[in-house]
Amino acid sequence: MEHLIEVMDGMAGWVDATHVEHLVEACAPSFWQLATRSGLRLVTGPERDRTHQRYAADLAFLSGRGLGVRVLVDDTSSGLRTSELEDLVDRLCLPPSQIDLLLDIGPVADTPDVSRTALSALDVMGALASWRRVVLTAGAFPRTLEGLDAQPTRSVERHDWRLHGSLHAARSRLRGRVVFGDYSVEHVFSANIPSARRPSPQGWGLLRYTTPDRYLIARAPTRGPHHVNRARDMARWIVESGSFRGARGVGQSEGERWLRACAYGTGPRGSGNAEKWIQVGHVQHLNFVVNQLTEPRS
Repeated sequence: MEHLIEVMDGMAGWVDATHVEHLVEACAPSFWQLATRSGLRLVTGPERDRTHQRYAADLAFLSGRGLGVRVLVDDTSSGLRTSELEDLVDRLCLPPSQIDLLLDIGPVADTPDVSRTALSALDVMGALASWRRVVLTAGAFPRTLEGLDAQPTRSVERHDWRLHGSLHAARSRLRGRVVFGDYSVEHVFSANIPSARRPSPQGWGLLRYTTPDRYLIARAPTRGPHHVNRARDMARWIVESGSFRGARGVGQSEGERWLRACAYGTGPRGSGNAEKWIQVGHVQHLNFVVNQLTEPRS
């Protein structure tokens, strides 16, 4: 937690520690640090342990920054979720103006069906209270990719971004109130699993790059003969695509600079590893999405 607080440097945000929060007593010192030394907010949810819900709400009151309530949305349990959400808000005893409603749609493989579910959640749960803000979160990065041995490069549609656009078009009155959220260049389910710092047994990783409407994904080896050159080939496929934001492109991030250096061998001697490629993917994605969100929509 200390490292997270240092990196955020007073900036606002939410911390959802769902994979450790059942250990309330063990996590209490870290949660206390977050509430008293940072600009971050804790997250809880209707389905979670009541002890954690109460502790998170008390720290939210202590900090004065409020709380995030994450609701997992699907098309089969909206009535139950709504009832659970109402019960949770009543028990937390926090004013809705101090609560951020995080509507988590989960994985998105297509837009029309998920749009109906998301619109229903917005119309029903978004109207339950005068929330401080409503964040609609989804993820479209694939969980698995078939046939990567034969075809190591892919282009995958950003259904989560398309969903954001369709909701704004359908509910224009909510512009400025509903905030876009995504899972960056990682699958939805991966975000809820604690990371394990150990070498990958598969011997390869993924380079990831975000374009206005797609993800560019390239499989690269982490060991074996000529693995550095082969990884540079994959970085070059991204850099030389028509969607790469260029050496001097507007909004270029450290992610673009690293990819270009890797592609042409002007950076570190090696070509990175799977963990580094994920880091670079997140950096370029987050920088680019901020730019997308600040551009005026037609």
